[in-house]
Amino acid sequence: MSGQLVTAASAFGIDPFVTNLAILVLAGFVGYAVISKVPNTLHTPLMSGTNAIHGIVVLGGIIVLGLGVDLSPLNKAILVVAIIFGTINVVGGFLVTDRMLDMFKSRPEPPKKDEDGEES
Repeated sequence: MSGQLVTAASAFGIDPFVTNLAILVLAGFVGYAVISKVPNTLHTPLMSGTNAIHGIVVLGGIIVLGLGVDLSPLNKAILVVAIIFGTINVVGGFLVTDRMLDMFKSRPEPPKKDEDGEES
């Protein structure tokens, strides 16, 4: 979709960088508007689901980097940074999800003390 927008913008003499920047900014606003409407109780389950999607994005970035399809050194550097940030996001999301699931586990009861104060 964005490739078509960039091609259409180029036909009208608009710089593709400006078009891509506008798409990035608008996507940020839409993302903020969507996430701000989600109740706090749903943030962690949604994050758990998006970790799987982000994992696919990281895998795609690794494949593109591995194929080395006519990428300039700047594009390769940006791709490496994106893969690193994506990996941090996935790992952090799974750690938070694991902590959330630990809250639902029952804890062992402490040993009961009898009348003399000794453990039974």
